[in-house]
Amino acid sequence: MKYLFGPVNSRRLGLSQGIDLIPSKICNFNCIYCEVGPTVCLTCERREYFPTSEIIAEIDALLADPGAAALDVFTVTASGEPTLHSGLGRVIRHIKEKAARPVAVLTNGSTFHLPEVRAELMAADLVIPSLDAARPESYRRINRPANCAVLDDIVDGLIRFVAEFSGEVWLEILLAKGINDSEEDIAALVETVAKIGPARVQLNTVVRPPLEAFARPLDRAAMEAVAGRFDGRVEIIADFSRREQRAFRPLAEAEIVEMLKRRPCTAVDIGEALHFDPALTAAALARLVASGAVRRSEHVGKTYYQTN
Repeated sequence: MKYLFGPVNSRRLGLSQGIDLIPSKICNFNCIYCEVGPTVCLTCERREYFPTSEIIAEIDALLADPGAAALDVFTVTASGEPTLHSGLGRVIRHIKEKAARPVAVLTNGSTFHLPEVRAELMAADLVIPSLDAARPESYRRINRPANCAVLDDIVDGLIRFVAEFSGEVWLEILLAKGINDSEEDIAALVETVAKIGPARVQLNTVVRPPLEAFARPLDRAAMEAVAGRFDGRVEIIADFSRREQRAFRPLAEAEIVEMLKRRPCTAVDIGEALHFDPALTAAALARLVASGAVRRSEHVGKTYYQTN
């Protein structure tokens, strides 16, 4: 399938069926830590980048499969920024009408100042936007936004959305060493997050191979020190936790490739997310590397795989 991937065993959401609204890197950010790759179209324009009818047809085909009953959540995301796709609201509403499952949306939160975007997201159950910096200089360094993506508008949009939304908002903050983690940066984030008022704050760092080599992670102690600065519910999500493994599924190399198109993963990530036997997963990855379908890379002492 072109737009659906997984399901994957998400550390945050359970067994999650991914929906990629924009399966190419069309975004209003070009973040230094992005695991997908460089933005090929830096834009703030909202339009139907891919046929919404095709996305919905794939969803209907999935729902016709009895295996869909095992899903915990539908997660709407994109290789770029999902809220740039003008069919976002239609997709969310279709899932809510056809499937008795919650819908989560992963977004950089940059378009929430637009009333139409906020209206389209109202049908979701959980929205997870990002805010990596609350100071303009650091925002430009880490997110490298299009000129049309203005930080004050983003913060205002997040405040408005949290006030209007009946579901939950989990605000993710990714910190990169020496980029957006200064005392001034953290103080500004703490003050801004208090104004936004999300249900929880999720702290992340550069745990996967980044777009830019100078994007480096904070260590655990530094992340814990930052977490202690925020009020309310704060989680450090940078490290994957080991989960009880469900019964293994028959391995499918095509599923591994589809997963790696969206993000670099370790062999453990793949096995846990897709419920594949670890030994068979390692053997499949070796074959895929030998064939040139995927490649290996090293990051903070771990081996990651990604498509070429």
